[in-house]
Amino acid sequence: MRILHVSDCYLPRLGGIEVQVADLVRAQREAGHAVEVATATPGAALPGVHRVVARLPFDLPVHPRGTGHLMRLMTSRRPDVVHVHTGAVSPFAWMGVRAAVRAGLPVVVTVHSMWDPVTRGVYRALQGVFDWRRWGLVATAVSEAAARPIRAVAGLRVPVQVVSNGLDVSDWRPRDEPPAVGLDGVRTDGVHADGVHADGVRTDGVHADGVHVVAVGRLAPRKQPLRLLKLLEAVRARVPGQIALRATIVGDGPARGRMERYLAARRLDWVSLPGRFSREQIKGLLASADVFVAPAPRESFGLAALEARAAGVPVVARAQSGVADFVGPGKEGLLGRTFDELVAAVARLAGDHELRRSIAEHNRETEPVNCSWTSVLEGFARCYELARA
Repeated sequence: MRILHVSDCYLPRLGGIEVQVADLVRAQREAGHAVEVATATPGAALPGVHRVVARLPFDLPVHPRGTGHLMRLMTSRRPDVVHVHTGAVSPFAWMGVRAAVRAGLPVVVTVHSMWDPVTRGVYRALQGVFDWRRWGLVATAVSEAAARPIRAVAGLRVPVQVVSNGLDVSDWRPRDEPPAVGLDGVRTDGVHADGVHADGVRTDGVHADGVHVVAVGRLAPRKQPLRLLKLLEAVRARVPGQIALRATIVGDGPARGRMERYLAARRLDWVSLPGRFSREQIKGLLASADVFVAPAPRESFGLAALEARAAGVPVVARAQSGVADFVGPGKEGLLGRTFDELVAAVARLAGDHELRRSIAEHNRETEPVNCSWTSVLEGFARCYELARA
């Protein structure tokens, strides 16, 4: 099948949508499809990537005449389906939708974000102007939580399917098998069977009764990173003092300065902000994590939480977020609808070693099937056929 993906943002930008679309392109090409990308993101030439770029301040990923450029591209390439990727507001992507409709091509639109009340109002207003419900679109969302507000706006004319984000789950599984254990309870590498040295420190550097809480994500206001710091502070107040609690928040963004000032003012020296990590660095961090926290209420999916779950780490997240699609309460982690419920969930896991162990074992032994690339490709293939019909 000939597939053309249209996305405002693409490599070399690194973000949730950019990485997910690039991984989808790779997986579809490996499956034998002819896949190309049209994007408004400037950058070096990549095979099959068409950069429709205008000279705008801050390299904004939009083009004032994008519809015309995309129509000419679609007319010349004649893909079997146009797959458009949007966030909350994605001008270039919606130019791609308009161009595909005018060119008479089947269109699938994947919404990667959670539509808030303002966004829903915008699309209702656009319906009044363009009547986009009659364009014959097939929409997909990355989770049930993200699909609900889209369905409320799209109505019955636009089918809204749920196709998860994809992840190579096996790539995130812990790879090192534990060394053999002798009759004296000491492993062949000189460490006791419980992973604790004689000085009471675990092999990952955490004290035997310590708990390492990890969060990964962009430090942007919509992710509520300061709220995360307050959550960790509240957890520390609830956890018994003999438990050594430490936290690592990986990521970068405009809120980092405020977070650093908050940590200094509150003397939270047990919380670290190491900045952006590569995938390999995140894998190493998750190997030492006891709890992963994803507290944002409007998380449409939560790819970092899925990576943690695949690595065997218990996950704490909002029940109303997309994370709930692959984290069941008491199975893969704990969910809460409010700030206080999240605090209670993290505190519970921090104080209950047996619960952490049982959830970690479950996460290591069971795969989130809906998030495998096989399942994702099958889901999009059904959407493509529906759009072509």
